[in-house]
Amino acid sequence: MVDEALSAGAVARRLGVAVTTLRTWHQRYGLGPSEHIPGHHRRYTPADLARLEIMRRLTAEGVSPAEAARWARQAPDPSPNGTVTPVRTHPTGRDGGGSIPVGRAGPAARGLARAAMRLDAAAISETIAHALAAGGVVATWEGLLRPVLAGIGERHAATAGLIEVEHLVSRCVSEALAAASRAKVPTGPARILLSCADEEQHTLPLEALAAALAEAGVSYRMLGARVPVAALVEAVNRTGPAAVVLWSHTRATADPTQLTALLAAPRRPLLVLAAGPGWRADTLPAGVVRPVDLAEAVSLSAAVRDSLDQSRRD
Repeated sequence: MVDEALSAGAVARRLGVAVTTLRTWHQRYGLGPSEHIPGHHRRYTPADLARLEIMRRLTAEGVSPAEAARWARQAPDPSPNGTVTPVRTHPTGRDGGGSIPVGRAGPAARGLARAAMRLDAAAISETIAHALAAGGVVATWEGLLRPVLAGIGERHAATAGLIEVEHLVSRCVSEALAAASRAKVPTGPARILLSCADEEQHTLPLEALAAALAEAGVSYRMLGARVPVAALVEAVNRTGPAAVVLWSHTRATADPTQLTALLAAPRRPLLVLAAGPGWRADTLPAGVVRPVDLAEAVSLSAAVRDSLDQSRRD
């Protein structure tokens, strides 16, 4: 537990709730910030945060907000070393539902995971938007979105559940990445072609790459999910991209003949990137590059774009 007093925005991100929810809990149930510094907004103390954690947990388990607030107000203050003893007894007698594992990701990812489990679209979108504004696309994807999405996938594999959580989070992520792409529209011709492999339906990583390219000032075309190899080659021949990124999420969609077809296209791109965990390095045709992460995919795409532009100026 932190010792310093926190702003409403910082508390909202830690809990995975919207700031408007904090205001409602303050106005209706008296669970507001207690530290006041003259000339500044009130701040949330560790004790305030501990009570709000109880409020969030109980309401997520179906306890009415009024009853949850009553239990939260009864919580003990933190001990002098800043820790808080969890309050395990509550009206329902339950110990809470499952959670989404996020590994070593930070508080923002844990807050996003909690918001996802509550199906709180407002908090999910607010957390993602704040991260994009503060750290950019690559940092948000690697440090926030990818750990939570992977955690949802892990829980689904173990329980066959969380389909509704995956769908809601995916929609919120897609909307946020699209907004980030629109906010920084690159100028100049589209030198990068983005496509999913044939029958591949997982598009979010490709959408993250599109947003990161836009942020870096690199123009692109997005073909999206399930692009047959004939259609992909036709798009390459019609547009002459400097680089093609072909995304595969699973081994089932990672057919190397798709890459071979790109290399044999009449208007062969300077660079073919096989992106995603579906591809196996030992099956890639010579001349195909497999980026290790989003940052490398952006760097390689920008470099080949610059190389093509320079050669055409010379």
